[in-house]
Amino acid sequence: MNHRKTAEEILQLVGGESNVQNVIHCMTRLRFNLYDNSKANRQALEQVDGVLGTNISGSQFQLIIGNEVPKVYKEIIANSNLSESKSADGESKQKKNVISSIFDVISGVFTPILPAIAGAGMIKGIAALLVTFGWLQEASQTYQILTVIGDGAFYFLPILLAISAARKFGSNPYVAAAIGAAILHPTLTAMFAEGGSISFVGLPVTIATYSSTVIPILLAIWIASYVEKWVDRITHASLKLIVVPSVTLLVVVPVTLITVGPLGAIAGNYLSAGTNFLFQNAGIIAMILLAGTFSLIIITGMHYALVPIMLNNIAVNGFDYMIPAMFLANFGQAGAAFAVAMRSKNKKFKSLSFTTALTATMGVTEPAMYGVNMRLKKPFVAALIGAAAGGVLYALTDVKAYIVAGMAGLPGLPTFVGPEFIFAILGLVLAFVAAAVMTWIMGFEDIVAPAEETTTEKKAVDTAEETDSEKTSEVIASPLTGEVRPLAEVSDPTFAQEIIGKGTAIFPSKGEVVSPVDGEVVTLFATKHAIGLRSTNGAEVLIHVGIDTVKLNGEHFAAHIASGDKVQKGQKLVSFDMEAIQAAGYDIITPIIITNTAEYEDITALAEGTVTSGEAILDLAVPATTSKEAS
Repeated sequence: MNHRKTAEEILQLVGGESNVQNVIHCMTRLRFNLYDNSKANRQALEQVDGVLGTNISGSQFQLIIGNEVPKVYKEIIANSNLSESKSADGESKQKKNVISSIFDVISGVFTPILPAIAGAGMIKGIAALLVTFGWLQEASQTYQILTVIGDGAFYFLPILLAISAARKFGSNPYVAAAIGAAILHPTLTAMFAEGGSISFVGLPVTIATYSSTVIPILLAIWIASYVEKWVDRITHASLKLIVVPSVTLLVVVPVTLITVGPLGAIAGNYLSAGTNFLFQNAGIIAMILLAGTFSLIIITGMHYALVPIMLNNIAVNGFDYMIPAMFLANFGQAGAAFAVAMRSKNKKFKSLSFTTALTATMGVTEPAMYGVNMRLKKPFVAALIGAAAGGVLYALTDVKAYIVAGMAGLPGLPTFVGPEFIFAILGLVLAFVAAAVMTWIMGFEDIVAPAEETTTEKKAVDTAEETDSEKTSEVIASPLTGEVRPLAEVSDPTFAQEIIGKGTAIFPSKGEVVSPVDGEVVTLFATKHAIGLRSTNGAEVLIHVGIDTVKLNGEHFAAHIASGDKVQKGQKLVSFDMEAIQAAGYDIITPIIITNTAEYEDITALAEGTVTSGEAILDLAVPATTSKEAS
């Protein structure tokens, strides 16, 4: 990479120096505060050599660079009138966008629990299919147990949301779970079922149903986070263990039952009724618009705001119209990418297009959308048209989703098990075919393979073989004690989508980072929240404590090493105050990324559940050196 050229192109494509208020960088990305984000050409920026992707967080425009970000940043500063001191201050002075903050909260709360919901939904779908084909009777005990497995996550959804929301809001997740359990308690449920007036210390309690609901518990845990922090602040350290959770429960549960819960339940019911009314009375227009624009909604990140509505619709109405639109959008992207693969003359790009078309049909649409269709522009438009075409059929046949069954792709087809199942499948086929046909008709400017590609292919292979001969397989130890989680659960898409490399994540239970390898500290960021290491065997490891913790400017962190230091496995690198960071509103989940992932044949997670620092968590395998074996 030519760092100066990359810096010059970036500065030009973000709208020029005059559009930049300030710029800073963290371990992996440039963070711009622009006067006008619309002036930044995101599609062109993503084609710049060295730029892995773009992201907008709040009002901040981010460019994902990876390990080379300090050098690119240095060239931007050196070849402009921007200053490092101006950049360092810019982050804290930015006013947070309220709407973006709401989307960020919704994304952070729902992303971790989606596997549980998807798994339970798939079980419900399988049970429904077994009954539909006559392989199982509804009266059988097997069916009833399958129903219990499938319904469990949805019935007790407030408890799952309470834990996830508490982690997002920086409060105790187990106290939050206790709040969710209280409003679902069988005694309270029985009191509501009996009817009549209910009161607590003379105050009326409004009857409401809390099982499977979303809004009441989110409001309750949001309030709980403030109550807990206030009580913690005024309570003596010797009494915190008893006083803080007791007061939090005694305040928040009654407040939820008397005011917040009923209001949230009413709001959820109106939201579901409004959605239902829209699709039943303006079905074709509503479905065409939603299906045809859902890919755009995904790009903005606003689809996270629809997740609570979808779940609430299924809980209240027993079905949802928005989930089908998501399926159509994915199959539209798949069809467009497939047509690109059929027409492209570039062998590598053809292969990429085929692969991403397949993954899109399985419900993972980002590779096709960002890597192929948006890159070529016209196929992306064709994908939107294809999804809208499928929306017409869905509207005419009243296709609905009855459960949440994982990815919006082929594995999630049990979502549609019901009277309209055949039309649901036909609609997906229509979206795929229409998008492919429109891509073929509209055409696109193909990606031309570099002229030197064939002549340099052998050199590339030779270089790879040389690298392989120097690099060996390696096991990476855990740098933290805590709970292992997949990268997909990290709220930051840069990590979740493995843009800068594969790895794993840990939700720490102890505020101490130790070295996972014998090697060298390549980079210790000034704010001490992220460390880059290179092992003696060549593995490049990034440990990023928390999400967006760069904004703390080093507060609550203490470094025990410096850049350039040699370290041993298990040596303490950084200490951090978990409670203080969470109290400041930051998620402390910590991604551990292998930033030179491309140099390994496979990276395998070795640990699940709770780990202690020093335990093996990742296995890095290098390709076999066939040239040596032959000799």
